[in-house]
Amino acid sequence: MNSPDAGSLGRTEKRQNVTFVVEYSRLTTCLDFLGGFHHLSSLRQNKKSSKSKSELPFETRYFPQNLDHFSFRPESYKVFHQKYLINRRFWRKGGPIFVYTGNEGDIDWFASNTGFMSDIAPKFRALLVFIEHRFYGESTPFGKKSHKSAETLGYLNSQQALADYAILIRSLKQNLSSEASPVVVFGGSYGGMLAAWFRLKYPHIAIGALASSAPILHFDNIVPLTSFYDAISQDFKDASINCFKVIKRSWEELDAVSNMKHGLPELSKKFRTCKGLHSIYSARDWLMGAFVYTAMVNYATAANFMAPLPGYPVEQIIDGFPRGSSNLDRAFAAASLYYNYSGSEKCFELEQPTDDHGLDGWGYQACTEMVMPMSFSNQSMFPPYENDYEAFEEQCMSKYGVKPRPHWITTEFGGKRIELVLKRFGSNIIFSNGMQDPWSRGGVLKNISSSIIALVTKKGAHHADLRAATKGDPEWLKEQRRQEVAIIEKWISEYYRDMKE
Repeated sequence: MNSPDAGSLGRTEKRQNVTFVVEYSRLTTCLDFLGGFHHLSSLRQNKKSSKSKSELPFETRYFPQNLDHFSFRPESYKVFHQKYLINRRFWRKGGPIFVYTGNEGDIDWFASNTGFMSDIAPKFRALLVFIEHRFYGESTPFGKKSHKSAETLGYLNSQQALADYAILIRSLKQNLSSEASPVVVFGGSYGGMLAAWFRLKYPHIAIGALASSAPILHFDNIVPLTSFYDAISQDFKDASINCFKVIKRSWEELDAVSNMKHGLPELSKKFRTCKGLHSIYSARDWLMGAFVYTAMVNYATAANFMAPLPGYPVEQIIDGFPRGSSNLDRAFAAASLYYNYSGSEKCFELEQPTDDHGLDGWGYQACTEMVMPMSFSNQSMFPPYENDYEAFEEQCMSKYGVKPRPHWITTEFGGKRIELVLKRFGSNIIFSNGMQDPWSRGGVLKNISSSIIALVTKKGAHHADLRAATKGDPEWLKEQRRQEVAIIEKWISEYYRDMKE
């Protein structure tokens, strides 16, 4: 689970493989993502750079929510206060309600990076609501003890989260005396998955869903295990075959340096770490994280989502390659552009401090229901690796005391042969994807019916369409958003027409 010390690098090959799996599970079993370690550490770092609460055009509220919606045991009625944000500026009574189904993090952070909803609210005269996911941000049922044990974390899952949203939305509509208002749910990444599942699970509450970059097919071997990292590799290869080759060669050089007598001190110096490294895997993880996230947030214009970056940062990383250096030096230079594009960092924290509670919410979800194993193919720019599910299961048991349920999501929400199921069963869902986003390979990329639409762009990064419009947006992104608005407008018009009839 934790990074091994220098001495542990000489243990048996089997133990090394398990350690490798443990370290890489942060990336290879992730959702947003995104990967437990890197995603959550990035989230913590970028809270500082996101808009402050005072700058967000929302009122903060808290809703009393039951701990367990699916049991009638006395402890199920324990109440926690779920945070949500609301903006009534453009709303008129009876008008539509646009709800963001919060994902794994502080809801203020998602609200500040989902400007599309605010952009279209005036046109629809819509009420905007952003609901925080249980066990994240301020919505912690057990306070500081929420992540302390499997007993408390046992109430963290997508089904409970969806029920939270359903109950909050119904209560809000009643309190606003606007029970006839149509609801459209929005979400990106894991939040996009929740939006799609909400429409399927609660069609009587939401008339439609925009699920952006929602990898609902990344479960149960529906897509190849190598698809995520193959997509990242293709992004870099498309930008520069030389860049692709440099990164691919850098892993062997990293291993070679680490095997030297004073390998870790040398790596610490080479990577300009704030503190001496204890593990080669920290350096690997840091490099991989930079390439993964740069591909994910390869937006057409400058953005500050995971980190402050220029437009099309993959190309910027390639342009930053120093000449005449080793492959590892060039890979480090590329990665440091992601972590330090502003140039303000004097050193890098490669080994992040552990969570205050010893556990984090997303790591638990990845070890229970959000099981998305991944592998690295020989064709990718990453070191080849075949997923070891038994080692992953062992890690989850060791860290959380739980066994993963790899088939649960497809049992609960479906996924296999989804086109045959939803063609007759579902309606009013937009699945939007940009093919430069590595998560797109697990998304719905073809229309399923006349009302379950796949809007796919050749470019486009992780839920780029949900970001606020800028003057520099390319035409393909503007067109994607125009289509989304037209489809949502159709849903709402049909709803009002049906109400009149």
